[in-house]
Amino acid sequence: MTRTYQTYRDIYFTSRDGLRLYGRHYPAMFRDGTERRPLLCLAGLTRNGRDFHVLAEDIARRADAPRDVYTFDYRGRGFSESDPEWQNYTVPLEMLDVLDFMTVTGLSQPAIIGTSRGGLIAMVMAAAQPRSVGPVVLNDIGPVIEQKGLGRISAYVGRIPLPGSWKEAGALVHDMGRRAFPGISAEEWVEVAKQWFNEHKGRPAPGYDAALSNALSVLDGPIPKLWPQFEALKRVPVLVLRGETSDILSAATVEEMGRRHPAFSSFVVRGQGHAPLLRDAETIDVVARFLVATEASERQPRLAYG
Repeated sequence: MTRTYQTYRDIYFTSRDGLRLYGRHYPAMFRDGTERRPLLCLAGLTRNGRDFHVLAEDIARRADAPRDVYTFDYRGRGFSESDPEWQNYTVPLEMLDVLDFMTVTGLSQPAIIGTSRGGLIAMVMAAAQPRSVGPVVLNDIGPVIEQKGLGRISAYVGRIPLPGSWKEAGALVHDMGRRAFPGISAEEWVEVAKQWFNEHKGRPAPGYDAALSNALSVLDGPIPKLWPQFEALKRVPVLVLRGETSDILSAATVEEMGRRHPAFSSFVVRGQGHAPLLRDAETIDVVARFLVATEASERQPRLAYG
């Protein structure tokens, strides 16, 4: 009988308002005497740290530069406890939870990769506590959020039916994502479904608190532009990953981000929309190279990704 080796350790802690929150630590496969900056992964609005499992295992096991990787489930997502007050599902409060997670795990100025909402949290962290962040990877998010994409997300949050099996779950997420991710196989969609949904007694279970839809419903009109928060990242290198067909982050916004930031790089993830899944070797390699290139200091020259 083959035993499955778990490549991470579970982390539970209590938030400042009493919720039990969850994260993971993927330790570097080996220690070669070089101190490398750890990577902290922050997921999107309804998502959780499992979105980074493939990337985290790869980064932690890199033969040339293994490093510790941490993932975190915001309150009401993944394995973290739901908040009885949906009004607390806000970027500022979730930022405080992230800072508390960093305190619990002893993280100081980690590199951060933030998908969508996770990138917003990283920008707000840089503005509120400038010394809390190291180099930042923004996965398909920027200071300007396209209204079309926001409307699409608002339409499904809290309204996705619960599948009865993992096969049904794979078919469901395939149906939802096939236009934005045409190159993903049916088998891989099942794996993505296991990121979206929790598991209970071998079946899919809700992966986030449906009350998150209330937090979105209070938004009236476009989200304010966050250029001041983005510019708070000027003291650290920034890499932006943009899905080729993203409806959240426009090419024009990426261009303007590059104009305003002195140590900015970007990479287009071909054949993917919002938000790139961070499962393909090319994109993971781009992230790994960025982490190595920005290891030594807070600000580095612009990097070129072809």
